Amino acid sequence: SVTPGLQRFWRDSALEVLALLAGAAIWEALGWSLRLQWLPPFSKVMITLLQFVESGAILANIGASLQGLIIGFSFSLVMGLVVGALMGRYRYVEKALDVYVHALFVCPSIVFAPIFFAIFGLSDSARIAIIVVYSMFVIVINTATAIRTVDPSLVEMARSFGCRERQIFARILLPASLPLVFAGIRLGMGRAVKGMINGEMLIACVGLGALAQRYGAQFDAAKVFAIAMAVLIIGLVMNWLVQMLDHRYTSWVN
Repeated sequence: SVTPGLQRFWRDSALEVLALLAGAAIWEALGWSLRLQWLPPFSKVMITLLQFVESGAILANIGASLQGLIIGFSFSLVMGLVVGALMGRYRYVEKALDVYVHALFVCPSIVFAPIFFAIFGLSDSARIAIIVVYSMFVIVINTATAIRTVDPSLVEMARSFGCRERQIFARILLPASLPLVFAGIRLGMGRAVKGMINGEMLIACVGLGALAQRYGAQFDAAKVFAIAMAVLIIGLVMNWLVQMLDHRYTSWVN
């Protein structure tokens, strides 16, 4: 049987698809009516994207982009969850790290590009580092907030039954904080995709970012938008995967 949470997920997904279709229709109408050089019609952009796919240009570059994204976001996810959980649980860890985490979160991540270029040169490590800086700190902040907002009476009840700290984390804090934690993961994934493209355009000159930079220099709006659509599809697929996990593990909230 389909759970109410899963029903709501599919209903929300259908609404998102309808919203995307409406946006595409508006884009198409504006493209043909305004006839601006920098705003090609949606249909022309999609035709260009299909031509990219058929020629192999997208597939030849998407692998490098996804590799950096997966490695960088995986590191961000592990470190973000661990550091965030420690900050949320232990006051002294929060006091020691809070100022650094918020400073790095507020600071525009792109300013670190020259630093990583100086350290790693034109390498995969540089663009992966950019992805980490973009995505990790929002996961840290959301995870810490999620842990701190767990009802203290639940922790005290667990202590009264003799639960150790590890058991409190596994059986009380982690399950109760999952909705906010997944919200941070979704935000982190979106920022990771941004970091992927910025790192490729400014440092490594590989992947989809390199294609966008090349056609942007040629003022070819249709091709730039086509690459942007490919990036958008990656972002939507990644976000959908996180949503699936979210609804799988937090269906009890609904």
